[in-house]
Amino acid sequence: MGAARVLLTVAGIYTTQSAIGGMSFQALPAVLRSHGAGLELVGLVSLFMLPWALKFLWAPAVERFRQRPGGVRRSRPIILAGQGVAFGLLVLLAALSPREAPLALFLLLAAVAVVVATVDIACDGFTVERLAPATRGWGGAVQVGGGYAGMMLGGGLFLVLVDRAGWTLAVCAMVGLLVLLTLPVLLTPEPPLASLGEDRSENRHRPSLAAAFARPDVRWGLVVVLVFQPGLRIVQGLMAPFLIDRGFDLALLGMLHGVAGTAASLLGALLAGLAARRWGADALLGPAVLAEAAVFLALLAAALVPGLPVAALVGLLLALAAVTGAAFVVLYTAMMGWASLRQAGVDFTLFQCADAMVAALAGYGGALLAGTLGYKAGFGLAAGAALAAAALLPALRARIGTVQPDAAPPGVAV
Repeated sequence: MGAARVLLTVAGIYTTQSAIGGMSFQALPAVLRSHGAGLELVGLVSLFMLPWALKFLWAPAVERFRQRPGGVRRSRPIILAGQGVAFGLLVLLAALSPREAPLALFLLLAAVAVVVATVDIACDGFTVERLAPATRGWGGAVQVGGGYAGMMLGGGLFLVLVDRAGWTLAVCAMVGLLVLLTLPVLLTPEPPLASLGEDRSENRHRPSLAAAFARPDVRWGLVVVLVFQPGLRIVQGLMAPFLIDRGFDLALLGMLHGVAGTAASLLGALLAGLAARRWGADALLGPAVLAEAAVFLALLAAALVPGLPVAALVGLLLALAAVTGAAFVVLYTAMMGWASLRQAGVDFTLFQCADAMVAALAGYGGALLAGTLGYKAGFGLAAGAALAAAALLPALRARIGTVQPDAAPPGVAV
């Protein structure tokens, strides 16, 4: 299977998932509030993150169903069936009124979140298995780029459609667009994987959490995720409120996030994908977190200096967006290498769940700290966390012995 075809398929999968996430996490709160829903109900949207943080619990069952003897995989049937269920639930969603049935709408989207998070397990297994190590930098760039593109569709375009055409037509239009994005999966065959080395052996391995935690690459990889991500997750939660408090209105902030910020993130993701192909993602973890620390220190300086020009603040926002896109590509590409091909869906899911938990805890903790002591405390904590990560990463990387084979077996894109 050619690399371009695999990457196109991966792009469609992750853009679709992210678009549904954008509809849930970004658009739904605005729509509910505009129809008079209380903040208590709007705040429940954050619970949609739970399936993404907890999906490691059922990842082994999904992975066991996905794998068949002889290298045969069921990734495509799982993805297509799951996305078909999600699209059906979204069609039901179109028949509801955000004003008259907000709770039913919320429950349907919660069900969609569970389905999409489950499908993501098979998506991750497919991506890790089908991309050779030399191509995984591009895979990470496509994952992150698809995530940003999906957020633009689900969190931006969808709101415009709701405003112009109404809720029902907007949801139906999004479903039609998501079906088109799923076509590459439908048209891409999934040939069996030939065996290569220990990870591709034909013994009767049973995917499980115990098998994942038995591998040093998984244990130390989880530590890397827990060390690498807190600073970035703190700043992500503080940046928009900081700019609002510095006088940015919603229209300007929306334009910067939706257009300029996304473009900067995609540029960072592209450059990181190129660099990972040349030097390897593991080697870029330290430089990426140091780049984050530099931006966080600049934000700390901005929090200490009142009256900065708007252009300087916009520059900081774009720098953060570019560094964020690059950091996610580097980390997620490294995570592909740490996952065993015998249970890629389980291992990669564990790393993602760790990131989701860091996002929830660090984001909330940073917000509490900033609310009590000011933005300077939040940005300072983020910078300290990033610098500490840079100091710890060399020792952590030394404990991860990722195998990088020179050749890939049939069915793996090079």
